[in-house]
Amino acid sequence: MSKQSASKSGIPLNPFVFIRKYDELWNRMLFLIGALIVYRLGSHIPVPGMNPIRLAEFFKAGENTFLGMFNMFSGGSLERMSIMALGIMPYISASIVVQMMSVVVPSLEALKKEGEAGRRTLNKYTRQGALALAFVQAIGMSAGLISQNLTLSTGLSFYIPAVTSLVAGAMFLMWLGEQITERGIGNGISMLILSSIVASAPGMIGGMFASSTGGSKELLTAFIFILLGVAVTAAIVFIERAQRRVPVNYAQKQQEGRKVYAQQQSHLPLKINMAGVIPAIFASSLLMLPASLGHLSVPTENPTTFQSIIQNMTLVLQPGQPLYLLIFGALIIFFCYFYTALMFNPKEVAENLKRSGAYIPGIRPGQQTKRYLDFVLNRLTFIGAMYMAIICLMPMVVQSWFGNQALPLGGTSLLIMVVVLMDFIAQIQAHLMTHQYHDQTLIKAPNN
Repeated sequence: MSKQSASKSGIPLNPFVFIRKYDELWNRMLFLIGALIVYRLGSHIPVPGMNPIRLAEFFKAGENTFLGMFNMFSGGSLERMSIMALGIMPYISASIVVQMMSVVVPSLEALKKEGEAGRRTLNKYTRQGALALAFVQAIGMSAGLISQNLTLSTGLSFYIPAVTSLVAGAMFLMWLGEQITERGIGNGISMLILSSIVASAPGMIGGMFASSTGGSKELLTAFIFILLGVAVTAAIVFIERAQRRVPVNYAQKQQEGRKVYAQQQSHLPLKINMAGVIPAIFASSLLMLPASLGHLSVPTENPTTFQSIIQNMTLVLQPGQPLYLLIFGALIIFFCYFYTALMFNPKEVAENLKRSGAYIPGIRPGQQTKRYLDFVLNRLTFIGAMYMAIICLMPMVVQSWFGNQALPLGGTSLLIMVVVLMDFIAQIQAHLMTHQYHDQTLIKAPNN
């Protein structure tokens, strides 16, 4: 290989050489691209029996409400009422339920400790829960569509094909996300959400500029939104890369033959936002459910008690409303602590450090180490939860200050985009480093 065909890091610049050398990475990339193309094509297949004209008018009327947010997370599938209109929200909701139950139910908690076999069993329960939720949501969505006169037919002639199509689409997305995780790059569910947001972003940005009259005030507002987006992106990158490095020393000396290895120093990296983007996704999915039911209910002059509750809930849970901001922020903080507790167990880490002969300087191994790690983790999680709540809520507050002008991308969408892209790039780098390490090992092996 010539000097021109390779970079300083050893990665070939020639695309044909790159494909030949990193064939596994290239195959994973092709699978990811193919899966996303299939997803985008499927989002354009409509549910049988829909009235496209009435459907377009209905979604245009609710574009700045929860319908607009739900439509963005589905990549426009809801607006077109495609077979993938439910998106991956049933799977996410089922994941929330199973993970929360695994903390309080002893049998499910025991499955978490069984390794790969236990994980497969929990995944099976998650899939079954997603199927049940998709079926219930499909029936509710079909009933709402009929009540809003958005269909060409009523009764079983619409229910059977609509419910079957919606449930099949949700299950296919769940399977596709798992396949991307296994055979592609990145987390499958996160990549599907990212592709949905990216697909919806150009239309939303174009709609914002099309609705503006070009006045000085609107230009200033657009400029402020752009600066805000850049600042928020920079803050997300900074916080997501930030770590609290807890120093760790290895007390004992290891002797191998005539070589004596003295005390080693290392560190335990703790991310400020250990939960990643999961709290924002979970909180958004939970808030979308009651609001979507309200939008699909028919306003009547003499509503029942249940209809009144649903309609009032829809009004107070609109994006930007005080109750919505309060509940959204509380859910984000709760899921930050909950998911961090699932990912990092201070007791297990303290026991592992004690067994390996490691200790934190000034902290006694065992119970004191556990309390110290718990103290540090709680402070970091509080900072991460506040950061995520501010990122997700600040654009809505700014939007209300500027006369409810629609933001093309909210804080939640921007957070998901940046974090998922960072994870995607990190996984690509990991594949490249693994391949380079393997090559170096093969080169050095004959000399040994």
